Amino acid sequence: MARPSRFDTDQFLDAAVRLAAASGPAGVTMSAVAHEVGAPSGSVYHRFPGRTALLAQVWLRTVERFQEGYFAAIEVEADAWRAGRAAARHVIAWSRAHPEEAALLLYGAEDFGRADWSEEHIRRADRGGRRVRAALGSLAEGLGAEGARAGERVTLAVIDLPLSVVRRHLRAGLPLPAHAEDLAEECSAVLLGPPAGASCSGGEE
Repeated sequence: MARPSRFDTDQFLDAAVRLAAASGPAGVTMSAVAHEVGAPSGSVYHRFPGRTALLAQVWLRTVERFQEGYFAAIEVEADAWRAGRAAARHVIAWSRAHPEEAALLLYGAEDFGRADWSEEHIRRADRGGRRVRAALGSLAEGLGAEGARAGERVTLAVIDLPLSVVRRHLRAGLPLPAHAEDLAEECSAVLLGPPAGASCSGGEE
């Protein structure tokens, strides 16, 4: 009977997240991950054929975990204006709960070697990207935001602006302040405009 493995894939990916948060993508090597886990290098190569596959897996697992909650935050609200505010809050709340993963996502897929990824990994990344674009498109439609400029404003409100709050603090090695979620939501609400049925002077009831 085969002996059960002492290490599983998630342990190696968790180690890769810690290394990326501390030293960037360059810090994620096969030997560094093995050392971080306390495993022989062969155990890492048993699960990942090489560093490119390891980088792809750690990036994709992290971004997909973030997106799962992000889509849920948007979809739980029937009203597009509230959904946009919830999405902005989620960026901050998820980053607060997962600071190492958030630090990793401050880089891009290209920093994790996307140009050399397998077709399977690229398809997986593209599938997530399409889902994000579809969600933003639906949100813009629900808000009545028509045209390229309006679409950019929605993206700024629910992605770029809250990420800038996360980036500024995490890159400085500082925790996110207690007011970060509220601030992101307030700024998002301004960019998204008044809720449906509200006057410009009346605000939300």
